[in-house]
Amino acid sequence: MMHVKHVLVLGGTTEGRLLAERLAGDPRVRVTTSLAGRVAAPRLPPGDVRVGGFGGSDGLASWVREHRVDLLVDATHPFAATMSRNAAEAAARARVPLLALRRPGWVAQDGDRWHSVASLAEAAELLPALGERVFLTTGRMGLAAFAGAGLDALWFLVRSVDAPEPPCPRRMDVLLDRGPFSLEGEREILRRHRIDVLVTKDSGGDATAPKLTAAREAGIPVVVVRRPPVPEGVPVAATPDEAVEWVVRRLYAEGSAGSG
Repeated sequence: MMHVKHVLVLGGTTEGRLLAERLAGDPRVRVTTSLAGRVAAPRLPPGDVRVGGFGGSDGLASWVREHRVDLLVDATHPFAATMSRNAAEAAARARVPLLALRRPGWVAQDGDRWHSVASLAEAAELLPALGERVFLTTGRMGLAAFAGAGLDALWFLVRSVDAPEPPCPRRMDVLLDRGPFSLEGEREILRRHRIDVLVTKDSGGDATAPKLTAAREAGIPVVVVRRPPVPEGVPVAATPDEAVEWVVRRLYAEGSAGSG
């Protein structure tokens, strides 16, 4: 009798959804995708879906054991450092193989005026010297970093999927939208709102990259928040296809081990 592997995908990214789609048709695999629940109307992947936190690494390890998870894939956002750390600790406790699925980060090109920083707070400190009209594309979480009195002279256009909650910048307009974004659309935003500085996280991928091209064309400086590293010792796949290969290798490894 064939043993069906239970794969838990910690999702919330396009890559996580694509991985679930690719695995859904494999009869050797049962997929559960876990979503944090921070987006009001997420695009749901195929397979089982659970929404909400686990209660830290201990809670995740317990869930993995209770639901007989065989393989764990961390396909959370590149900046979900706490969840990635919890995944690494839980996988070690439950003795379950873990893979991090991370799209590659962006690389500066000729003509880019990038300022690399380690945090949103560091980005906020740089802004007064770079511009007065800020296109803030770091999402609705972490806006408190830009709410200080020292930034009251700046105006912010905040783009996010869901409406932000206080604390927020004092002078702010909100643009509710979800990628992918077109290059022409990003050019128009910079032009219409007279943007003179862009702030982004290095989330990588193509869906939100056009803003970087538009900023390069306009000669606008870009403050890029570096992504946190993947926990030490965790293997990394750059694409959903690479993650599928990782899962399949483990399916065959188990089959070979049991076929003596």
